[in-house]
Amino acid sequence: MKFVDSASIVIAAGDGGNGCVSFRREKFVPKGGPDGGDGGRGGHVWLKTNRQLTTLLDFKYKKKYIADRGVHGQGARKTGRDGADIVIQVPCGTLVRNAETQEVIADLTGEEQEFLIARGGKGGKGNQHFATPTRQAPRFAEPGQKGEALVLDLELKLMADVGLVGFPNAGKSTLISVISAAKPKIADYPFTTLVPNLGIVRYEEYKSFVMADIPGIIEGASEGRGLGLQFLRHIERTKILAVLVSADSPDITAEYKTLLGELEKFDEGLLNKPRIAVITKMDIASEDLEIPLLEEGVKVLPISSVSGHGLKELKDELWKEVSARERSAEPSEEGLGNDAAG
Repeated sequence: MKFVDSASIVIAAGDGGNGCVSFRREKFVPKGGPDGGDGGRGGHVWLKTNRQLTTLLDFKYKKKYIADRGVHGQGARKTGRDGADIVIQVPCGTLVRNAETQEVIADLTGEEQEFLIARGGKGGKGNQHFATPTRQAPRFAEPGQKGEALVLDLELKLMADVGLVGFPNAGKSTLISVISAAKPKIADYPFTTLVPNLGIVRYEEYKSFVMADIPGIIEGASEGRGLGLQFLRHIERTKILAVLVSADSPDITAEYKTLLGELEKFDEGLLNKPRIAVITKMDIASEDLEIPLLEEGVKVLPISSVSGHGLKELKDELWKEVSARERSAEPSEEGLGNDAAG
């Protein structure tokens, strides 16, 4: 399936039905009072997350979503039927902006999360509502209100626990293919990975976490060089970053600093995430290679995805960091009680 992480769509909620002008007409009641019914509400437009979706591809083919209008009111005080709502399915991690103002309307990260994006217009009142002692036969009713309409920009930021960052050919795709069920394209040339890949990493018997592999970053990615800038958004939601540098790099320390520099230029907040430095391809490292201390307080783990060296230690460390972030994000019991009361 083709990966698409941005799209623009037009949505319009349904208009409300018009109120009805009608008077009772029954045998032996020659001058019945007004009995015009109300119009039905126009259909709403909802967004709902679907964990089975991983791309915005569908929105490249269908760009307009228009809900039904409400049915007009009828005589005998009959209210028109409400217009049918539309529910638009989007992937978890979809950011929704008003295309005109670029204001963020919603950030949909939860599973089966629903958001009312456009309200249908209210139905108009029938003439029965406008009768007064001095105006007993009103010959007018209220029109239905217009439904809300707007153009949306959708942006997908993948939901993952661990984000892999590195230069092209740093071994990210090989790593994710070995420790998860993901099957990315792997080859010995730059930019083999052209789209983000997600993999579920099984840990011990009943535990797991999600890892994201994005296309390789090159120096200048934050200014638009290469593919890195286009996909860096997909590591903004990750709990941890694993910064990969190949053991055959001519200068491991300089490459590591360059990667951090590109992350900082794109979004300074990325450097606030916990990170682990990973030296890959130890199976082809020179015998005299010394693993440098790249950054104070950051663990450096040498691995080989080919031989399996260091992979258990890497999974142990990643799980420890992921579970620590999950515990810190859990709401307190006091907070849960306040939410329930509200």
